[in-house]
Amino acid sequence: MSRPRLAVWKFSSCDGCQLTLLDCEDELLQIAERVDIAYFLEATRARSEGPYDVSIVEGSITTADDAERIRRVRAVSGKLVTIGACATAGGIQALRNAADVDDYLSVVYAHPEFISTLSRSTPISDHVDVDFELRGCPIDKGQLLELLSALLAGRRPNIARHSVCLDCKKAGNPCVMVAGDTPCLGPVTQTGCGALCPSFDRGCFGCFGPAETVNLTSMLDQLRERGVDDTGIHRLLNTFNTGSF
Repeated sequence: MSRPRLAVWKFSSCDGCQLTLLDCEDELLQIAERVDIAYFLEATRARSEGPYDVSIVEGSITTADDAERIRRVRAVSGKLVTIGACATAGGIQALRNAADVDDYLSVVYAHPEFISTLSRSTPISDHVDVDFELRGCPIDKGQLLELLSALLAGRRPNIARHSVCLDCKKAGNPCVMVAGDTPCLGPVTQTGCGALCPSFDRGCFGCFGPAETVNLTSMLDQLRERGVDDTGIHRLLNTFNTGSF
């Protein structure tokens, strides 16, 4: 019986989510025994043509070439899964969406006339149908292994969607907002990090994007009560998952 064929693709991103897969180490060896890794340039130069049973996509769409290539990837993929904030929300590079790209080009590049880019950075789902999204900047190793196990077993991944606040309660962390007036996006951010920042008395930065149910109006009221002005709120909400909240 042939093994399922897996492809891993990179678009506009930093490679961190692909590295999470490589960092699985012992688990990666088990995965390699059960799937045929047909295309994964971060790990090997070997390439095998599609079709693929599963394609995992990292990165956002920022150029016309990206937009055309993701349509080709979708056409040869049985299931397409996006991983990370870039692929699911446009990433940090989506900060361009609220600015003039030509202004950025003139500041960053000595010869901006050679740069070809879109005015917006958009998630993969804006361009093709996506079967599942795995959030995070970067993604969580445990969630990635659950995703791959589910795909191999032919079931839907069991990925939690509750807020970071529940993780803090489970860990016995004092609420950094209540106890220390520290601005924190934990109440509106999806779980995935294990409440890493609040566990060290820092506010959540929203790395995993909006939780399943979000009361953003109440969240903004809480931030303003703690002295965060509109500029600060804008900066807090526009980081890894720009525009998602």
